[in-house]
Amino acid sequence: MVAHSYGGIVTAEAAAGTFGVRPELLVDTFLQDCDPEVQVRAADHLARQSVRVTGQPVGAAAWQQVPSTYLVCAQDRGTPPRLQREFARRAGSVVELDAGHHPFLSQPATVRDLLLSL
Repeated sequence: MVAHSYGGIVTAEAAAGTFGVRPELLVDTFLQDCDPEVQVRAADHLARQSVRVTGQPVGAAAWQQVPSTYLVCAQDRGTPPRLQREFARRAGSVVELDAGHHPFLSQPATVRDLLLSL
């Protein structure tokens, strides 16, 4: 299982009760280390998220029962690395990558190799 950002919480709702990335901030905040063509394609996939995910308790945390690795993105401007390091304390191992918020877009081979090594 691979999860990203909100820990893999998946929700789908209409526009009411949702939030999203302001398109004009997308590149500088989340995609600054991606190639320009990736930045353009990513903008086409923006989706709003339910506000409920920010306060909804997690019913089951698999990382408590299965080996887990946290990938800290040291150049992330969306989720500050200092917070990521705090979140990562719960993981069995921590890997730090000199990447922005979406390393699977900016450094796909590195992320692939990490996943295959787990």
